Amino acid sequence: MHLASASHLLDPDVISSAEQLGLHARQIVEGLMTGGNKSPFHGFAAEFSQHREYAPGDELRHLDWKLFGRSDRTFIRQYEQETNYVAHILLDASGSMNYGSGRTNKVQYGKAIAACLSYLILQQRDAAVIELFDTVGREAVPRARTLGEIDPVLMALASSSAHGQTDIASVLHQAAERNSRRGIVIVISDLFDDDQKFLNGLQHLRFVGHEVIVFHVLDPNELEFPFSGSLEFDDMEDGETIAVPAGEIRQNYLEQIGQFCRRVREGCEQNDSHYVLANTGRPLQETIGAYLAIRQRTPR
Repeated sequence: MHLASASHLLDPDVISSAEQLGLHARQIVEGLMTGGNKSPFHGFAAEFSQHREYAPGDELRHLDWKLFGRSDRTFIRQYEQETNYVAHILLDASGSMNYGSGRTNKVQYGKAIAACLSYLILQQRDAAVIELFDTVGREAVPRARTLGEIDPVLMALASSSAHGQTDIASVLHQAAERNSRRGIVIVISDLFDDDQKFLNGLQHLRFVGHEVIVFHVLDPNELEFPFSGSLEFDDMEDGETIAVPAGEIRQNYLEQIGQFCRRVREGCEQNDSHYVLANTGRPLQETIGAYLAIRQRTPR
């Protein structure tokens, strides 16, 4: 997989508008590197923590010049007053995410969200790790700490595929148990699973201190049901096919999908988590830009 084939995941218009807004943590986080978010560890003074080797993209103002003079090696001084967060981006790669009625399907749209948010997070000196999942977390992109490490993230996303069934709740519970440091968890999924179990998993993440953002990725056809005549529905997770007359189920379907989205949105709000309906028929710039603008106005 060449980088040129992966670079399409980064939309220049999305990046340009998102850079002006940022994705800073709304709550106290725990981190390892110097960044722009408040740490829970210390009081008023920024206290020296440790050195780490310089990497491309690091700010020169944090270089330890005295150590450089003694050892001729470049190291960055790290502090604990201002600290980065780690964003855990969980991308649904189950079979239902392959559905799409337009130029892009749900998993492609989700990949673009993950890529653009990763770029933004790394640019502001925070860290990102991406995990693709179905019933379990099956693929993980190694943690990226600087913008110079964005290429492996893009290539891993571009080369991944969606298949199989899903169990979002178990993935969220595992993430809550595995990641003890407080940070941000970003869930990108169509959420086609038991919504109450999903919300229980979200509540677990919130209980251990993570901030949670949910991008609910749905195709316009799934939201509007613009079909007529006799339809055959293929279950993209288990392969089952059923035939139904569109006119008989349209009203009931629209009521059900509306109630489903409302339950998830209200459940996120009750758990102080952000819910974003990501309609794949909407330009990605609008989806991410509108959310970041709202987030910027939200008190931390």
